[in-house]
Amino acid sequence: MPYHASRRTLLAAAAVAAVSAAGASAASVVPGGAPAGPEPGDRSWAGRLVARMSLAEKVGQLFVSRAYGHSATDPDPEDAEANRARFGVSTAAELVARYHLGGIIYFAWAHNTRSPQQIAALSNGLQQAALTSGARIPLLLSTDQEHGIIARIGAPATLLPGAMALGAGGSAAAARRAAAIAGTELAAMGIRMDYAPVADVNVNPANPVIGVRSFGADPEQVATLVAAQVTGYQAAGVAATAKHFPGHGDTATDSHVGLPVLEHSRAEWEELDEPPFRAAVAAGVDAVMTAHLVVPALDPSGDPATLSRPVITGVLRERLGFRGVVTTDALDMAGVRQKYGDDRVPVLALLAGCDQLLNPPDLPLAHAGVLAAVRSGELTERRIEESVLRILELKARRALFSDPWTSPGRVTAAVGTPAHRTAADEIAAGTTTLLANPDGLLPLDPAALPRLLVTGADPVSPSGTTGPPTAVLARELTALGCAATAVPPERAVAAAPGHEAVLVCTYNVPEGESPQRTLVTDLVATGVPVVAVAVRNPYDAARLPRCAAELATYSWTDVEMRAAARVLTGAVRPAGHLPVPVPGRYPLGHGLTY
Repeated sequence: MPYHASRRTLLAAAAVAAVSAAGASAASVVPGGAPAGPEPGDRSWAGRLVARMSLAEKVGQLFVSRAYGHSATDPDPEDAEANRARFGVSTAAELVARYHLGGIIYFAWAHNTRSPQQIAALSNGLQQAALTSGARIPLLLSTDQEHGIIARIGAPATLLPGAMALGAGGSAAAARRAAAIAGTELAAMGIRMDYAPVADVNVNPANPVIGVRSFGADPEQVATLVAAQVTGYQAAGVAATAKHFPGHGDTATDSHVGLPVLEHSRAEWEELDEPPFRAAVAAGVDAVMTAHLVVPALDPSGDPATLSRPVITGVLRERLGFRGVVTTDALDMAGVRQKYGDDRVPVLALLAGCDQLLNPPDLPLAHAGVLAAVRSGELTERRIEESVLRILELKARRALFSDPWTSPGRVTAAVGTPAHRTAADEIAAGTTTLLANPDGLLPLDPAALPRLLVTGADPVSPSGTTGPPTAVLARELTALGCAATAVPPERAVAAAPGHEAVLVCTYNVPEGESPQRTLVTDLVATGVPVVAVAVRNPYDAARLPRCAAELATYSWTDVEMRAAARVLTGAVRPAGHLPVPVPGRYPLGHGLTY
């Protein structure tokens, strides 16, 4: 639904009334029709607002829930049914009003992210619901837009290199620039909180959930890049979230499906895991997300960090001095649900020191559980108010009290602009890593019109809007002067003869025998030079036979495939260096050039 000035006037009046009712002296109307917010750091206005809220409204501010549908008020029938089944309401707007929610998280699978203009309209519709109901407090709208392999919003929004690619580039300025572009586009769509950057130090090649979402294995470099991204996001008006505290980089279990254990000693944790979070706090990060994992060296109870007072209050609050919002990781993940029921997990998270309760599997049950804990005295209302104050202050810092709206014009001016796409290509150009080139096969000479075959893995696009990577790589190579053809793996060996090289995209090659290893082995046996392109984890290189050349791109989105094509043809020189070691093959920092 398009956004009109009449709606803006209505909602601005509602927001002005809410702040005025709380006694906020700064609730004057500014140009554009939205209320001017309080000065950041002034807690008196927030205290007066909290004092006028009901207990249910206070508890609601702690929750950030998913909601189904592309529209706040007019979802598709299947999304309305999903909302009824899970929440007892038909629309996202009704969900916000019933539970007085503090925020909504957007997911592609919840059908929230069809296009930038649609997202902006959804954001405005949700803000209308919040500002015309309950305590009339603007929502904190959020998503996981890490870039690289985690992107909820796809093209025509700008897709940027992810964390490990930025780690390979090694430039704090590039990391800051990427976050500033991402933040600018999110803010234009009405999203003021991003659950990024990842502050985990990936020192375990078998890590099933972090991997290339991390900047790398060097704690100091990760710390530098985390701080740079925090600065970039927040300068663009979007709250950054350092995750997953106290560190998820050395685990072999995915906390979505199990409960990992981080076996680091206290000294190892301080050396490996702590530095990026300390850097994020020093950079003024708005929020820190907890991890659903056990760290015996920090808390021997066996509780996941999300529910651990020694970890959240003792280490994050007291040792690191963090004063911002602590958000849980999603409460529908298995890692936090193994010891306690879904009504108890939110209560225990609050007792541990968390503020924001993200995506509970059963919102009605979770909301009722917190209310019951307050009424029984297990949680005090003062404890609830401490978290509400932090959340309100974050909303004020991100200008939600002064301008909660967006518009089609803001989307057009900011999202997927030529300048942003050019910047994404410039950043990606410094990330592709040349791992091996023993016989000087690369760079390919487009002037010789080489015939190239492209094959291998074609993983689904992270956002559903790019790829497939083999086709993109073939297209980009052809545009640069080569004659490149993409073929499926089952036809590649027979098609290889007569080509100057075969480029094979690999994706998470496992240890031992596998179809990907067999494909590369059979292609090498044809005698045609083989170039292996690891489009996700660089660890693939250690699990394949040696090839005529080897590259790592750290993601398979179009921006990284374009960068790889330019490196392969010498349009740019390879400049990336491994931000993680590849055991048995390449050390940390390895990278070749021409």
